[in-house]
Amino acid sequence: MTIIDIHGHYTTAPKQVAQWRLRQIESAGTPFTEPLEISDEEIHQTVSEGQIAKQVLRGTDVTLFSPTAGGMAHHHGDEATSRQWTTTVNDLVHRVVTMFPDNFIPVMQLPQSPGVSPANCIEELEYRVKEQGFVGLNLNPDPTDGYWTGPPLTDEWFYPLYEKMVKLDVPAMVHVSMSCNPNFHGTGAHYLNGDTSAFMQFIRADLFKDFPKLKFVIPHGGGAVPYHWGRYRGIAQDAKRPPIEELLTNVFFDTCVYHQPGIDLLLDVVPKENILFASEMIGAVRSEDPLTGKFFDDTKVYMDAAKGLTDLDRQNIFQDNALRVYPRLKQYLKV
Repeated sequence: MTIIDIHGHYTTAPKQVAQWRLRQIESAGTPFTEPLEISDEEIHQTVSEGQIAKQVLRGTDVTLFSPTAGGMAHHHGDEATSRQWTTTVNDLVHRVVTMFPDNFIPVMQLPQSPGVSPANCIEELEYRVKEQGFVGLNLNPDPTDGYWTGPPLTDEWFYPLYEKMVKLDVPAMVHVSMSCNPNFHGTGAHYLNGDTSAFMQFIRADLFKDFPKLKFVIPHGGGAVPYHWGRYRGIAQDAKRPPIEELLTNVFFDTCVYHQPGIDLLLDVVPKENILFASEMIGAVRSEDPLTGKFFDDTKVYMDAAKGLTDLDRQNIFQDNALRVYPRLKQYLKV
């Protein structure tokens, strides 16, 4: 069995990435032609001492790797700003995967921008999938980064992108970025708001009748969804909507939940076929839990301690579910 972590970001990128980004943002509206210069040695060091060291320590095999989600920051600048930034960080991910093909599999950021049609993302999507072997994408349901002025994920606004996703057979992880709204902390509120809001949007619409093969992963354990499963079942019933269990043909959840009771609840509520192993490392929480002496984001510890899981359950959660949701993984893994 190959232990696949479907949720990892290049959060350890060399500091000049963030510095370059600040200068790019400051120049928004005018051409920005400064090259981002990062050596292979710098990439090797940051990844070896960061993500790979933790893979070895924690006993995971391969990580689906994407640009830092909090750094997508689609509200900055205009469409050209977002496109240049997206190309730059996707290029970095491609370099990491090329250097460490046994450890990482690429997932992309999209060049989203507030008020700009998601169809503008299709060119980047096609290029990364067809030419560079990316297996999935992060889709930001709120390009305003905290103000939610755009249409829901179920709106026809997104349909051109969904049509291409289905044709390419790639899923999207629904992942907001940073929050520029002071009411919502980025990783503590905005991330979980985004997860929960996406599921509620799916309940209220018939998106999957239009796209029966479209697949989404809702990260961070689904936000509030598993904890309030009864609420959502009841809301759907009162609104004369189909049972929420019907969404589970198309909607999946990861295990980025950072304590044992939370993982146990997720495993108890959501069918095992809809749970994909993930840790988000190195991500939102980087410290050790003083109650356990383990890192909060070492989610394999919680999975290993979970009671009542069969060998088939573990095979599904650690490997087989990912292969079903991300069909293009098969080109990388000998399983």
